Amino acid sequence: MFHPSVNSPLNIDEEESFLLKEEDEASNEEVLPQIMKLKRSQWWIFVSISIFFLISAQAVAVLLGRFYYDQGGNSKWISTLVQTVGFPILYLPLCLRPASPHTSYCSFKTLVWIYLSLGLAIGLDNLLYSYGLLLLSASAYSLICGTQLIFNAVFSYLINSEKITFWTVMSVFFLTVSALVIALDDDSNSPSGGSKWIYGIGCLLTLLASLIYSLQLSLMQFSFEKIIKRETFAMVLEMQIYTSLVASCVSVIGLFASGEWKMLRMEMEEFHKGHVSYVLTLVGTAVSWQLGSVSAVALIFLVSSLFSNLIGTLSLIVTPLAALVVFDDKLTVAKIAAIIFAIPGVAFYMYKNYLDGLKVERASESLAD
Repeated sequence: MFHPSVNSPLNIDEEESFLLKEEDEASNEEVLPQIMKLKRSQWWIFVSISIFFLISAQAVAVLLGRFYYDQGGNSKWISTLVQTVGFPILYLPLCLRPASPHTSYCSFKTLVWIYLSLGLAIGLDNLLYSYGLLLLSASAYSLICGTQLIFNAVFSYLINSEKITFWTVMSVFFLTVSALVIALDDDSNSPSGGSKWIYGIGCLLTLLASLIYSLQLSLMQFSFEKIIKRETFAMVLEMQIYTSLVASCVSVIGLFASGEWKMLRMEMEEFHKGHVSYVLTLVGTAVSWQLGSVSAVALIFLVSSLFSNLIGTLSLIVTPLAALVVFDDKLTVAKIAAIIFAIPGVAFYMYKNYLDGLKVERASESLAD
């Protein structure tokens, strides 16, 4: 799954009333005292490290996913599983947080249903992304993933009551053109040697995966705002941990139900770079996705969720460029045009978030006065 986001469930684009009136005092007690103890130089070091890992981890995960297929890997369910199976890494920051009670405004049964439904959606989403990465080059795949921002704008408006601004419309326009240019690229073929129809199916599956991913992000945000009504450091991590657990279970069930598990030994033996490289590729992919998640959460509490989202969005540009270099993907005219359109599309999205962040800061200052 491509996460520019490994985005936080908390979106600063939301109504100021939620951010200001629903601010969680317990969360501040857990996290802010520790942040306030950091010297400015230490703060910059932690922020810089988090930025580096958020951008690089997502790019590395996508590149390793493509490398897995290029070197003879063919299990879509294994490719799906590694996107979430590294979730135990998230227990580290959860265990390091100060011990304090945290409660939500919904029942345990409701929480279970939220984790189950979102986890199932993530599992399906990851499977579609796995097929998309199999059928497309890493650069084309990454550029089509930019449509996440389009769907995010639509679902944020429909589900989270976010306003549509001029900058949102401009972002949607440029990213839509970018995705269309890639989808209609006559000079691109599936890396697996398939026909134009296979390439088209890969584009469609990746587009559908981007839609589901944006939908589950909006539903996750809705859950925190309207159902759980509490968003602390611990609960954000727990949401990621338990939804990833459900998604991993879905992947394991799919792996055995499809019979792909029977082919894993042969797949390892026939992997072009050898057994060790096969294992390291899968482990590296799993770790990379979770490092991105940890870095995103770290930036939320070191800076803000706005800043975390903005940095995560940068990977939409970094990843296709890295793919062109690492895999020597065919740089077609369509890909150049898609990148040219994608850059202002992402820039407009980031600028829109920046303006929303300023609005929230001014509202906070006026309340403080």
